[in-house]
Amino acid sequence: MSASPNDDSKDRSAPIVPGKISTKRVHTGRIISLDTDTVRFPDGSVGEMDMIRHPGASAIVPFLTEPDSKDPELLLIKQYRYAAEQYLYEIPAGRLDAGEDPAHCASRELREETGCSAERIDFLLTMFTTPGFTDERIHLFMATGLERGETAHEADEFMTLETVRLSRALQLIELGEIRDAKTALGILFAARFRAQS
Repeated sequence: MSASPNDDSKDRSAPIVPGKISTKRVHTGRIISLDTDTVRFPDGSVGEMDMIRHPGASAIVPFLTEPDSKDPELLLIKQYRYAAEQYLYEIPAGRLDAGEDPAHCASRELREETGCSAERIDFLLTMFTTPGFTDERIHLFMATGLERGETAHEADEFMTLETVRLSRALQLIELGEIRDAKTALGILFAARFRAQS
Protein backbone atom coordinates (compact mmCIF):
# COMPACT_ATOMS: atom_id res chain seq x y z
CA MET A 1 0.00 0.00 0.00
CA SER A 2 1.50 3.29 -1.04
CA ALA A 3 1.65 6.26 1.28
CA SER A 4 0.04 9.51 0.28
CA PRO A 5 2.33 12.51 -0.25
CA ASN A 6 1.17 14.04 3.03
CA ASP A 7 1.66 10.98 5.25
CA ASP A 8 5.17 11.93 6.37
CA SER A 9 4.40 15.60 7.04
CA LYS A 10 3.88 14.87 10.74
CA ASP A 11 7.45 13.56 10.99
CA ARG A 12 8.77 16.86 9.65
CA SER A 13 6.99 19.06 12.17
CA ALA A 14 8.88 21.90 13.82
CA PRO A 15 11.38 20.77 16.49
CA ILE A 16 10.39 21.15 20.12
CA VAL A 17 12.14 24.06 21.77
CA PRO A 18 12.48 23.45 25.52
CA GLY A 19 12.29 26.41 27.86
CA LYS A 20 10.20 28.64 30.06
CA ILE A 21 6.54 29.19 29.20
CA SER A 22 5.67 31.39 32.17
CA THR A 23 6.91 32.29 35.63
CA LYS A 24 5.42 33.28 38.98
CA ARG A 25 7.46 35.00 41.72
CA VAL A 26 6.86 33.19 45.01
CA HIS A 27 9.39 34.90 47.26
CA THR A 28 11.87 37.77 47.06
CA GLY A 29 14.68 37.69 49.60
CA ARG A 30 17.77 39.75 50.39
CA ILE A 31 20.03 37.56 48.22
CA ILE A 32 17.83 35.17 46.25
CA SER A 33 14.32 34.95 44.82
CA LEU A 34 12.13 31.89 44.32
CA ASP A 35 10.05 31.43 41.17
CA THR A 36 7.68 28.67 40.11
CA ASP A 37 8.13 28.29 36.35
CA THR A 38 5.94 26.49 33.86
CA VAL A 39 8.40 24.73 31.56
CA ARG A 40 8.28 22.90 28.24
CA PHE A 41 10.63 19.90 28.37
CA PRO A 42 12.59 18.45 25.40
CA ASP A 43 9.94 15.76 24.78
CA GLY A 44 7.21 18.42 24.49
CA SER A 45 5.63 17.73 27.87
CA VAL A 46 4.91 20.62 30.24
CA GLY A 47 5.51 20.81 33.99
CA GLU A 48 6.33 23.11 36.87
CA MET A 49 9.76 23.70 38.41
CA ASP A 50 10.76 25.72 41.46
CA MET A 51 13.78 27.84 40.55
CA ILE A 52 16.04 29.87 42.80
CA ARG A 53 17.13 33.05 41.04
CA HIS A 54 20.56 34.39 41.97
CA PRO A 55 22.43 37.40 40.55
CA GLY A 56 25.63 35.39 40.11
CA ALA A 57 29.01 35.68 41.77
CA SER A 58 32.74 35.77 41.22
CA ALA A 59 35.47 33.79 42.98
CA ILE A 60 39.23 34.05 42.77
CA VAL A 61 42.18 31.70 43.36
CA PRO A 62 44.88 33.89 44.97
CA PHE A 63 48.50 32.85 44.34
CA LEU A 64 50.96 34.34 46.83
CA THR A 65 53.93 33.12 44.77
CA GLU A 66 54.30 32.71 41.03
CA PRO A 67 51.98 29.94 39.75
CA ASP A 68 54.74 28.42 37.62
CA SER A 69 57.17 28.18 40.55
CA LYS A 70 57.77 24.88 42.31
CA ASP A 71 54.79 24.16 44.59
CA PRO A 72 53.42 27.72 44.70
CA GLU A 73 51.59 29.16 47.70
CA LEU A 74 47.87 29.93 47.75
CA LEU A 75 45.89 32.08 50.15
CA LEU A 76 42.76 30.31 51.39
CA ILE A 77 39.97 31.41 53.67
CA LYS A 78 38.57 29.26 56.47
CA GLN A 79 35.04 30.56 56.95
CA TYR A 80 32.10 29.57 59.13
CA ARG A 81 29.12 28.60 56.98
CA TYR A 82 25.79 28.22 58.73
CA ALA A 83 24.26 26.11 55.94
CA ALA A 84 27.12 23.61 56.20
CA GLU A 85 27.19 23.87 60.02
CA GLN A 86 30.99 24.01 59.96
CA TYR A 87 34.04 25.96 58.88
CA LEU A 88 34.97 25.47 55.23
CA TYR A 89 38.12 26.14 53.25
CA GLU A 90 37.23 28.57 50.46
CA ILE A 91 38.68 30.94 47.94
CA PRO A 92 37.51 34.57 48.14
CA ALA A 93 34.10 35.00 46.53
CA GLY A 94 31.04 37.18 46.55
CA ARG A 95 27.83 38.19 44.88
CA LEU A 96 27.78 40.40 41.79
CA ASP A 97 26.27 43.84 42.25
CA ALA A 98 23.74 44.87 39.61
CA GLY A 99 25.58 45.44 36.33
CA GLU A 100 28.98 44.71 37.89
CA ASP A 101 31.76 43.26 35.75
CA PRO A 102 32.71 39.79 37.10
CA ALA A 103 36.45 40.62 37.09
CA HIS A 104 35.79 43.76 39.13
CA CYS A 105 33.71 41.70 41.58
CA ALA A 106 36.55 39.17 41.93
CA SER A 107 39.04 41.95 42.62
CA ARG A 108 36.71 43.58 45.15
CA GLU A 109 36.11 40.32 47.02
CA LEU A 110 39.84 39.55 47.07
CA ARG A 111 40.50 42.93 48.67
CA GLU A 112 37.59 42.77 51.14
CA GLU A 113 38.19 39.20 52.32
CA THR A 114 41.99 38.97 52.26
CA GLY A 115 43.15 42.59 52.20
CA CYS A 116 45.14 41.84 49.04
CA SER A 117 45.20 43.62 45.72
CA ALA A 118 46.41 41.80 42.61
CA GLU A 119 48.80 42.93 39.92
CA ARG A 120 47.08 40.55 37.51
CA ILE A 121 43.69 38.83 37.37
CA ASP A 122 43.05 36.11 34.78
CA PHE A 123 39.73 34.51 33.89
CA LEU A 124 39.53 30.72 34.37
CA LEU A 125 35.95 29.59 33.66
CA THR A 126 32.29 30.11 34.49
CA MET A 127 30.51 27.33 36.39
CA PHE A 128 26.91 26.53 37.25
CA THR A 129 26.63 25.76 40.97
CA THR A 130 23.56 23.50 41.07
CA PRO A 131 21.66 23.77 37.75
CA GLY A 132 18.89 21.43 38.90
CA PHE A 133 17.23 24.26 40.82
CA THR A 134 19.12 27.53 40.47
CA ASP A 135 20.44 29.77 37.70
CA GLU A 136 23.44 30.84 39.81
CA ARG A 137 26.73 31.07 37.92
CA ILE A 138 30.13 31.71 39.45
CA HIS A 139 32.88 33.30 37.38
CA LEU A 140 36.25 31.92 38.46
CA PHE A 141 39.48 33.91 38.25
CA MET A 142 43.12 33.60 39.31
CA ALA A 143 45.08 36.38 41.02
CA THR A 144 48.85 36.86 40.94
CA GLY A 145 51.25 39.55 42.09
CA LEU A 146 49.45 40.05 45.40
CA GLU A 147 50.09 43.03 47.66
CA ARG A 148 48.83 42.87 51.25
CA GLY A 149 46.51 45.47 52.75
CA GLU A 150 43.53 45.81 55.09
CA THR A 151 40.49 43.51 55.00
CA ALA A 152 36.89 44.79 55.03
CA HIS A 153 34.77 41.87 56.24
CA GLU A 154 31.00 42.11 56.39
CA ALA A 155 29.23 41.76 59.73
CA ASP A 156 28.20 38.14 59.07
CA GLU A 157 31.63 37.01 57.79
CA PHE A 158 33.74 35.03 60.24
CA MET A 159 36.96 33.91 58.61
CA THR A 160 40.67 33.41 58.98
CA LEU A 161 43.36 33.35 56.30
CA GLU A 162 45.65 30.40 55.71
CA THR A 163 48.68 30.12 53.45
CA VAL A 164 48.73 26.70 51.79
CA ARG A 165 51.09 25.15 49.26
CA LEU A 166 49.38 24.04 46.04
CA SER A 167 50.37 20.42 46.74
CA ARG A 168 48.68 20.65 50.14
CA ALA A 169 45.55 22.23 48.66
CA LEU A 170 45.32 19.38 46.15
CA GLN A 171 45.76 16.89 48.98
CA LEU A 172 42.96 18.58 50.95
CA ILE A 173 40.70 18.19 47.92
CA GLU A 174 41.64 14.52 47.56
CA LEU A 175 40.98 13.90 51.27
CA GLY A 176 37.61 15.63 51.10
CA GLU A 177 38.69 18.40 53.44
CA ILE A 178 38.07 21.07 50.82
CA ARG A 179 34.37 20.50 50.29
CA ASP A 180 33.31 23.78 48.72
CA ALA A 181 32.69 23.16 45.01
CA LYS A 182 33.87 26.50 43.61
CA THR A 183 37.07 26.25 45.64
CA ALA A 184 37.86 22.69 44.56
CA LEU A 185 37.12 23.42 40.89
CA GLY A 186 39.04 26.71 40.91
CA ILE A 187 42.14 25.14 42.48
CA LEU A 188 42.03 22.05 40.22
CA PHE A 189 41.55 24.17 37.10
CA ALA A 190 44.37 26.54 38.04
CA ALA A 191 46.67 23.63 38.95
CA ARG A 192 46.05 21.81 35.68
CA PHE A 193 45.86 24.64 33.17
CA ARG A 194 47.67 27.64 34.70
CA ALA A 195 50.20 26.64 37.37
CA GLN A 196 53.50 24.76 36.99
CA SER A 197 53.29 24.95 33.18
